[in-house]
Amino acid sequence: MIQKDIRIDLNGQEVHVEKGTRIEELAKGRAGKKGALIVAALVDNEIRELTYPIEKDCSISFIDLSTEDGMRIYERSLNFLLIKAVHDLFPDKELQIRHSVSRGVFFEIIDYNVTSVDAEKIERRMRELVKLDIKFTKVIVSIDEARKIFLKSGREDRYRAIENREKDYVTLYIFDDLEDYFYGYMVPSSGYLSLFGLEASHGGLVLILPKKENPVLLPDVPIPQKLFNIFKEYSDWINILGVEDVGKLNEAYENNRLKELVLIAEALHEKKIALIADMIKQCQPEKRLIMIAGPSSSGKTTFAQRLAIQLKVNGITPLTISVDDYFVDKTRTPRDEEGKPDYEALETVDLPLFNRDINTLLSGGEIELPTFNFLTGMREYRGKKLKLEEGQVLIIEGIHALNPKMTSEVENAKKFNIYISAITSMRIDKHNRIPTTDLRLIRRIVRDNRYRGTSAPRTLEMWPGVRKGEEKNIFPFQEEADVMFNSSLIYELLMLKPLVMPLLQEITSDTPKYAEARRLIEFLSYFKSAPMDDVPPNSILREFIGGSVFAE
Repeated sequence: MIQKDIRIDLNGQEVHVEKGTRIEELAKGRAGKKGALIVAALVDNEIRELTYPIEKDCSISFIDLSTEDGMRIYERSLNFLLIKAVHDLFPDKELQIRHSVSRGVFFEIIDYNVTSVDAEKIERRMRELVKLDIKFTKVIVSIDEARKIFLKSGREDRYRAIENREKDYVTLYIFDDLEDYFYGYMVPSSGYLSLFGLEASHGGLVLILPKKENPVLLPDVPIPQKLFNIFKEYSDWINILGVEDVGKLNEAYENNRLKELVLIAEALHEKKIALIADMIKQCQPEKRLIMIAGPSSSGKTTFAQRLAIQLKVNGITPLTISVDDYFVDKTRTPRDEEGKPDYEALETVDLPLFNRDINTLLSGGEIELPTFNFLTGMREYRGKKLKLEEGQVLIIEGIHALNPKMTSEVENAKKFNIYISAITSMRIDKHNRIPTTDLRLIRRIVRDNRYRGTSAPRTLEMWPGVRKGEEKNIFPFQEEADVMFNSSLIYELLMLKPLVMPLLQEITSDTPKYAEARRLIEFLSYFKSAPMDDVPPNSILREFIGGSVFAE
């Protein structure tokens, strides 16, 4: 009789298994939260694939599609499934990943306009591959061997991606007759990948994925056209600059082109901000309420200040109001589903008072501005008066700014709505994208540590709650914008890397966010490090790294 001598703490329950038992066997017959598919596990705070053999006593918790890690693994595996299906049906064509969309991920087949008939054929082939339940086989090769493989197959984008890699090995995956490189973990086989959709859109393909909020169904939401156009605009910029992937960016730095990239990227920002100011000027005197919304670490504060300068150039004097000063008293803060104070809920704002004051200002009247006292948790009045004079506009920045309920009593004709986010279309290579949320998270880790006294582990702990609030309070209203602004800068990860890496490397394996820190370290390993000397003082990046001309 074989002794089950390995002891596991499985989600708080003690389980005994034979040495060498794979995690996949433990997961059989189980489902995650909300019935979600289990795709990996945390083993002593390290992410492990389901094929991982258990060799010693450990603590295990499953990773499913209700989590960010689970969705990343599922998306990555589905990407390979799509790559394989396109390869089978279009052997002389090459698929490339472009960017995320509301329903999933957008791909293009190079030099080919995808039709709905094509999409149906590709999806049918994908489902055939799912039924065949083909394994994703992991192969570890030396960095030199990987370089030879990539050069021999003409995959120069992947060669560039690993050229500066600090590890001396590369993990490849084999799926049937295809061998490819992905930065991250995979599910064991194609049989796990039954929940997806595929549709033709904008000449390419949208791979439709479940959302972690409802991991057992596919989302039925339209693609936000305005946001899609911003991704397209950014893609055009990086193609003009010739830095469409990380390897090209690193090459530009090594070839002393960094200063040029900084100047061009900042000029593109300034040009777009000036254009937005011109649009506002053309809407005068009707639109005097400028509403600015965007997710965390998108650079709203610096953007608002730079917009104010451009408005002054146009002869418009902006005034600002802080939504925070209209918070309800702390005792009236709404609660979330767990009964905890929900400080990001719309109802944290005294909406009747806010709308009344805005309408008074827009009609030429005077108001007394409240001040929220965060020590007492109550709103106070200190005699501060405000009146909107002729030629002035009111700027309001906040996470709810584009929610129609925020200014429900203000005429739409008087509002000019702006959505800002840090959106990147640059890729690691043609099959691996850079998630926009990772850029914002890295920005926030640096800023919180430098200026808010918040450690990297604490920022990582708060991030899921921040993201949950964005999904609920910001993203559903982004298409309400009259104009969108992309605050990302093509060069910034080169300069954020040396600032954030020491913070991430301090996170030890006995802390809950160790796996997330390791993921970000691995991601940043593809970038070179650059000094921040050439970043101008009015740059949005300065809001996070310091040295901003707008700092109080």
